[in-house]
Amino acid sequence: MEDLKEVYEVGMKFHGHKCPAMPMGLRAGLAAMKALNVQRAPDKELFVVAETGKGHAAGCFLDGIMTATGCTYGKSNIEKRYFNKMAFTLIDQKTGRAVRVSLKPDFFAKALASPFVQKRKEGVPPQDIAPEIADPLVERILSIDEEAFLDMGDVHEVPVKKGKGIFTAKACASCGELTFVNKLRVTEDGRSVCIPCSGYED
Repeated sequence: MEDLKEVYEVGMKFHGHKCPAMPMGLRAGLAAMKALNVQRAPDKELFVVAETGKGHAAGCFLDGIMTATGCTYGKSNIEKRYFNKMAFTLIDQKTGRAVRVSLKPDFFAKALASPFVQKRKEGVPPQDIAPEIADPLVERILSIDEEAFLDMGDVHEVPVKKGKGIFTAKACASCGELTFVNKLRVTEDGRSVCIPCSGYED
């Protein structure tokens, strides 16, 4: 996964369309891993705290980060903070060493003024944007130096949250669906029910 072309091909299959933001995230994720001298996480060795949100341009950045680092929602080693910023912190769970990476403001401002983003503003789906618009932007992201578009913070230490996964599930007394026991709620009459059946949100 260290070869950029290989990582990009995986990212494209995962992400689904060609755009500049996903490879930005790929490059940023790889740069963070290099700064910490770590490999892609097959399990929970790494953790990402993403500062992207939703409903804004370039959210695809996060798919690139997930592809590069192996931090995914399924493995629960990623947390999304809704700051609507193109930044994230990568944490080595073994050592507590971490690094924050963000897009350079000037670079990102120019990216938001690109013909690709203009087409998106007009309502054109990303997969329908002409290759002559998308391809040069993507190729540039894959070829320019990291220093040209990434701000790399200093490597620092953070507290690491450690805990064991839950492996025991029981049937909800109301709907019958298996629910991991840490999220069962006990009703007034003593039945164990899942959160949706309990009427509470968490």
